[in-house]
Amino acid sequence: MNIDHDRLFKELIETFFAEFMQAFFPRAYEAIDFTHLRFLQQEVFTDVTVGEKHEVDILVETRLKGEEGLIMVHIEPQSYVQKEFNERMFIYFSRLYEQHRCKILPIAIFTYDQVRDEPDTFTTGFTFLDVLRFRFYKLELKKLPWREYIHSNNPVAAALLSKMGFKDEDRVQVKLEFLRMLTRLKLDPARMEMLAGFFESYLKLSQEEEERLNCELGRIDKKEAETIMQITTSWHEKGRMEGRMEGRMEGRMEGRMEAKKETILKYLSRRFGEQPADLEEKVQKISDLQILDRILEELFAADTIEEARAVILGKIAGNLQ
Repeated sequence: MNIDHDRLFKELIETFFAEFMQAFFPRAYEAIDFTHLRFLQQEVFTDVTVGEKHEVDILVETRLKGEEGLIMVHIEPQSYVQKEFNERMFIYFSRLYEQHRCKILPIAIFTYDQVRDEPDTFTTGFTFLDVLRFRFYKLELKKLPWREYIHSNNPVAAALLSKMGFKDEDRVQVKLEFLRMLTRLKLDPARMEMLAGFFESYLKLSQEEEERLNCELGRIDKKEAETIMQITTSWHEKGRMEGRMEGRMEGRMEGRMEAKKETILKYLSRRFGEQPADLEEKVQKISDLQILDRILEELFAADTIEEARAVILGKIAGNLQ
């Protein structure tokens, strides 16, 4: 299953930025003025030495209590092991500082499943002179003991239980404690569903594990168990409804594409007296409704089968570029 890690973490942290800082960086949390928060658009930097483009994932403009001027908090979730990541954090910092000329608090969140000792500094210099010592906050989720967060009543900690350090035999218990945390948080349904979606992107129980979870629910406080069942039933019903709606929409879309393909092929046969097998094969493989529409728009102006061929192949090739 492909997971859009950047989107999930961006949505979580932008929704619960203060709670994120409170749970994992309490000293910074105490210093930041959360009455002024502005999430900036992703900034793209080009590394001219290797010809690659890099995006800053989360950039927050805020203030410090009792201080003039703005600061920025740069948060970089990292979902895979990358050599010299600490250097990349410094490059991001230097580019951001060059552009904004303000204090910047850099934070790296290591979200992959390996337990590693990631550096939180980047240094350069000589034996006779330390030129630079750059530091950043780091959060290595797999090193965090999940049981230490289950009483925190913090929504970000609840969601991130799914990425913390737990054993396979703890999976059901982790899910149970996540649900118990949700009942205490008393969030609106939209934010509760967002937390649940994040959690289940990383920790989704099997059928057998779900049955064990139901058994565990029978052992906790009855009122708490009923609240959990109400929450999960609401999610399941919404999921089934959305699935049915998506299925109907996909069915209608497929029907429209098939009709347009049939129109194109019938037109070729009636207009030019032939339906070349290679063109039929390429038309049948098109899975984009817009491409079919563009072909139909220009196909009627073709005077020969070769011109028709050029229209079809040109539109397909243009989409691949």
